[in-house]
Amino acid sequence: MPKYKRHKTKFPGVYYIDGTQVGTGKTEKIFYILWRNDEGKLIEEKAGRQFQHDMTASRAAALRAQRIQGALPSNKERRKSIVEEKAAQEGRYTFEKLWETYREQNVGKASLKDDKSRYTKYIHPDFGNKEPRQIVPLDLDRLKKQVAGSKDDRLKKGKKKAGGKRPASVARTLELVRRLSNFAEKKQLCRGLSFKIAMPRVNNTKTEDLTHEQMGALLKALNESLDKQAADMMRLALCTGMRKMEIFRLQWKDVNFTKGFITIREPKGGTDQIIPLSNVAGQILSRQSKTESSFIFPGRGGGMRVDAIKVFNKIKVAAGLPHDFRPMHGLRHVFASTLASSGQVDLYTLQRLLTHKSPQMTMRYAHLRDDVLKKAANLAGEIITISIMNDKRGKAD
Repeated sequence: MPKYKRHKTKFPGVYYIDGTQVGTGKTEKIFYILWRNDEGKLIEEKAGRQFQHDMTASRAAALRAQRIQGALPSNKERRKSIVEEKAAQEGRYTFEKLWETYREQNVGKASLKDDKSRYTKYIHPDFGNKEPRQIVPLDLDRLKKQVAGSKDDRLKKGKKKAGGKRPASVARTLELVRRLSNFAEKKQLCRGLSFKIAMPRVNNTKTEDLTHEQMGALLKALNESLDKQAADMMRLALCTGMRKMEIFRLQWKDVNFTKGFITIREPKGGTDQIIPLSNVAGQILSRQSKTESSFIFPGRGGGMRVDAIKVFNKIKVAAGLPHDFRPMHGLRHVFASTLASSGQVDLYTLQRLLTHKSPQMTMRYAHLRDDVLKKAANLAGEIITISIMNDKRGKAD
């Protein structure tokens, strides 16, 4: 209670003291109210300042009336409510808390950087303070529209796809929501979503290939590149079909030069895989300089490399490759397309080389075998025709 002279007003239970205005030093009235709660206890609290809160004696009296009627909680009750709400919030596993916990337990995961971008941009604004069980299907419908972007936004940009994301981006954002919900239930942190997410269909069968001229230009650019390590990483992707992060994670202990195989740690499928070490791949790896780092293509400080997109793109531009050609992932497609179209490698073998979890993922290259299959069918037809003709001749004789 302030130790200042109280000045009565014409309103019962309302008085003020003379205080100092914040910032100016001028005198202003500070109003207080007195009232009794349901238990008969006398409550005295500050109603507000004359200038800072635009408080008057009549407004203080109206506030006192609301306190007496129980329409508004007292300042003490309000502060207590805020503390209790904060404590309750800290105990809740909202999407924000789930994301932080999930991220801590998945440090080093290749997709974490993209997941963070999706969470921050799309999920956090509307879902961050909610628990999974509080989400309804309509919330996800709004999220999908937000990620995809409206048709009007795209038209304003003057481009067919500008202002919005591809269906694959929408699907990956929804997948992250589902993953966080499943993570919550698996770790028994809180209840997950109360419904099943209807994932959009994504036509993700795009394959990238290079013509003979483009391949020649790429090899020339690789030979002329000043960054020999980056050039060798691209060569390794081209002759093994390894993913970018698999190459970044590659350590000396993962390559067996004697038995001729490479162990791929933490591939996209989750389980470590072994692929054969070809002669060309062996030459690329054996010429890398060994340092104190355990990684074959180390990043700064000898740790695992995070990215090299700038130098990869520089080599792509020097080779004159298409703008939408993805330097590392595109080379993986070139590797697969070359083997599939050769007619000498079956799809099961190709699946093993690409470390695909299911044959459906490899089927995107099946159409490249059409010419091979046609040749085989024609060959079968010729063999059968010759057999029939020989049979007729035998009967005639």
